[in-house]
Amino acid sequence: MRLLITMLFVIFYMRLLAISKAYVNVALNKPAYQQYPYIPGDDRYDASNAVDGRKSDLSMNSGQCAVSWYEQTATWWVNLTRIHSIHHITIYFMTNNDDSSFRSYIAEHLLGFSVYVSNTTDRSQGTLCFKDDNFTIHTIPPVFTTNCFVHGQYVIYYNERLPGVVYPDDYYRYVDILLCEVEVYGCPETSFYGSNCSIPCPDVNCQYCHIETGTCQGCKPGYQGHRCVLACNKGLFGVDCNERCGQCREIYQCHHIHGTCSTGCAAGYQGAMCKTGCDKGSYGLECKETCGHCRDINQCSNVNGSCLTGCDAGFSGELCETRCNNGSYGFDCKEKCGNCREIDQCFYTNGTCLTGCDGGYQGYLCKTQCDRGSYGIECNETCGHCRDVNQCSHINGTCITGCAAGFEGDLCTTRCDNGSYGFDCKEKCGNCREIDQCFYTNGTCLTGSEGGYQGDLCKTQCDRGSYGNGCNETCGHCRDVNQCSNIDGICIIGCAAGFEGDLCTTQCNKGSYGIECNETCGHCRDVKQCSNVNGSCLTGCDDGYERDLCKSREYTNTKAKTKLATYYYKKEYLKK
Repeated sequence: MRLLITMLFVIFYMRLLAISKAYVNVALNKPAYQQYPYIPGDDRYDASNAVDGRKSDLSMNSGQCAVSWYEQTATWWVNLTRIHSIHHITIYFMTNNDDSSFRSYIAEHLLGFSVYVSNTTDRSQGTLCFKDDNFTIHTIPPVFTTNCFVHGQYVIYYNERLPGVVYPDDYYRYVDILLCEVEVYGCPETSFYGSNCSIPCPDVNCQYCHIETGTCQGCKPGYQGHRCVLACNKGLFGVDCNERCGQCREIYQCHHIHGTCSTGCAAGYQGAMCKTGCDKGSYGLECKETCGHCRDINQCSNVNGSCLTGCDAGFSGELCETRCNNGSYGFDCKEKCGNCREIDQCFYTNGTCLTGCDGGYQGYLCKTQCDRGSYGIECNETCGHCRDVNQCSHINGTCITGCAAGFEGDLCTTRCDNGSYGFDCKEKCGNCREIDQCFYTNGTCLTGSEGGYQGDLCKTQCDRGSYGNGCNETCGHCRDVNQCSNIDGICIIGCAAGFEGDLCTTQCNKGSYGIECNETCGHCRDVKQCSNVNGSCLTGCDDGYERDLCKSREYTNTKAKTKLATYYYKKEYLKK
């Protein structure tokens, strides 16, 4: 059995040799890659060893084989650097130069392998040329060849041992790369076929034709159909007409081969293929228009210039080219300007009042009223003496609820005139010693009262019986104490009996008494002891007189009384 297999292999190899002479190994010395290198950086096991043309020693450490570490997946590929028409692929597996060793230790790692041709390194995007479903460790050939009449840039070898999948008994539980040479035979140029790659593809617009029959397998860019005689449909171009035209001004003017827009781009696009949007900040035909003041310049429509997320602060309109009207500012011009001194000097982006605030306001936006107690332009004026400082108008300083005690006027900066005080200066000062010393807030007499008055306000007359400055003087002997002048102490209705003078503080002169001292004392034993009040003789009468006033003669007999009477008559009346 083994002899039969060997003979078949020799026959197959001779036939392959004959075919190989007609086609070129397009994989020779091309870039290669393998997953999980056996010893990274060690050239003896590098992926490129499988396309270096050497296959005289198929052992592991010969430096002629690509070897990887065993894992659950194994991937190796060669990059042909461009698309080629492929005829067949031949793989020389590592054998350690011994068939028995190959089948006993190596083959079980190789069973189940696949070969793909693709235009990328993603095998799923390519063509499966071969998938081993039948080989065993006894039947897998050490040199394997498969036909693959396709076109591609990458030839990919792949194998796997996935968890949960049941594999045949011959399969080892891991796989690895054990490739000593991979030869890819085909034509070095596209658009040709035949054993010598010398016959042009029969269809003029055919890029890839079957390498043996010449049947078209792929049109040149821009063409489609069985014989590649049809140009791409409107709006499509390129290989297999899979490319979509850009934003051409006229869709019929998109070139079916390379996608160039022959009459230029539609609004918002630029470049030969009109697939590139206008640069940031520009829009329209040929991107010649400049975007307005968009909130986000990246959100300016490259087609019509509309600002997709709105305008930047200070601008409005679809194109955000219109500045906010006087009196408004900010995003969408929704903010209202503050109390600017000049409304046209409200900055349209952030509302700053460029020439300052109107009277009564402060801050950049002029929306903040003056601090309590100040008003006017730049809040530089100080409020007057308002009854309530919170009720001082921040604009003109007017005291809305009136002035504090002692002040008057709209601004409450004027002190009460001399002689008045209190709220609205309606109170009249009392009897201050100095009228200009009446305190304007509460009427207090700062230097004291005028004579006859007392109290802080000097409006209260002296108590009964006192008068003068500070009411410190005591009234004299007035006939009626209530009629003592509180100012100068004069007894208005005269003195009490026994006193005289304006102030009634002077006793009657010796020898007189009574009201206004109009009475004459009698014959007091001691004239000084005559009461100035009622004329009574305090120490008694002179001889010959009796009673309280000592004005009555005392007689012992009728004759004596008659003689005495005659004596006084002569003395008092005849001398006159």
